[in-house]
Amino acid sequence: MKRVLAISAALGCLGVAASAPGDRTAAYPPVLAAGIDLPAGFQPEGIAIGSRPVAYFGSRVDGSIYRADLVTGQGEILSQGPGTPALGLQVDHHGRLFVAGGTGGDARVVDTGTGAVLASYPLGISPDTFVNDVLLTPTGAWFTDSRTPVLYHLPVGDQDALPSPTAVVRRPLTGDIRYEPGAINANGIVRTPDGTGLIIMQSVTGRLFRVDPATGTTRRIDLDAETLPNGDGLLLRGDTLLVVQNRSNTIAVVALDHAGTTGSVVGRVTDPRFDVPTTVAAYEERLYLPNARYTTPPTPTTSYSAVGVDRRT
Repeated sequence: MKRVLAISAALGCLGVAASAPGDRTAAYPPVLAAGIDLPAGFQPEGIAIGSRPVAYFGSRVDGSIYRADLVTGQGEILSQGPGTPALGLQVDHHGRLFVAGGTGGDARVVDTGTGAVLASYPLGISPDTFVNDVLLTPTGAWFTDSRTPVLYHLPVGDQDALPSPTAVVRRPLTGDIRYEPGAINANGIVRTPDGTGLIIMQSVTGRLFRVDPATGTTRRIDLDAETLPNGDGLLLRGDTLLVVQNRSNTIAVVALDHAGTTGSVVGRVTDPRFDVPTTVAAYEERLYLPNARYTTPPTPTTSYSAVGVDRRT
């Protein structure tokens, strides 16, 4: 693995709290798998990991959800897809998986225990829609659309009840961002370090933008003239933003100011096992990235996997 600049320090904020004295489970955590084999022909894109060592992957072929144990590396199909993609994923503290539906222009919520679809939400209007990624915040779920300059907000009630489809809020994006027709525009999404705004990755330009969630106004994040070509999924911990650059087979490590208005690329992480990774999720000492293998012709027998990278490297 290539080490660039002070990666260890930059990724240190991805750690977990120290274990309590006498807690043998916490003091001696299970050894996590270095990688996960996914079903042949699965074509993964998104990944989500909650509070347990379990990862969820979405198929961009048919929207199926694969659930894998991060200790044993074993898994199974949790939920059969509707025939449209499952892209960005996030799991909440109720064990509900929020799924971005890509060209289906929708979102759905899946029970991670049973695989049942708890709710479905039409968001975009085909063919000018590509619902790409999702972020959970205290006010609900936010979804990006790579074709139409809008964010979709799915408000979650005070009791965390799922809302009706009529509750979806469509927030047009204005300001600095300019969508390019036919390209992948807004992609990954996270909150700003101070929690007051949103950050989105525009893949086609390699630029990050800060979004005011109340108005949809965007401002380009100043990275000292550096861009992040092939930027895809995002992961924020503290003031450190990880940007997966898919076809570049690397993770950019960006140090942000607290408001998320400026940043600096302080290093990059790569691994010989990367094969067009699309996004990243963390558990304990590992980062996990699904290999989308965009440069490999997909067939029903094409192999796919997720790579585990030690966050301390």
